[in-house]
Amino acid sequence: MGSVTTLTEQQIGDLVRAVIPDARVAVGGDGYHVEVSVVSDAFTGLRAVQRQQRVYAALGEVIRSGALHAVNIRALTQAEAGAAGPGA
Repeated sequence: MGSVTTLTEQQIGDLVRAVIPDARVAVGGDGYHVEVSVVSDAFTGLRAVQRQQRVYAALGEVIRSGALHAVNIRALTQAEAGAAGPGA
């Protein structure tokens, strides 16, 4: 399979914030399989699939390169995150 460079949580968050500057990003996982939680008012009025597309756009190059293999995305507005409670 060859050598694959994994990304740090900070690097993944930075990629997302480059596309969605006001985003609050939390990343978990091993750098290869990750869970990304993104909270931003940029998602207001967007359907879930549109929100995920915005996040995938930020990570597309590293997904295509194989540096990220599996990404689980949770994308919420500020209001939705507040309603979901702590840890959202």
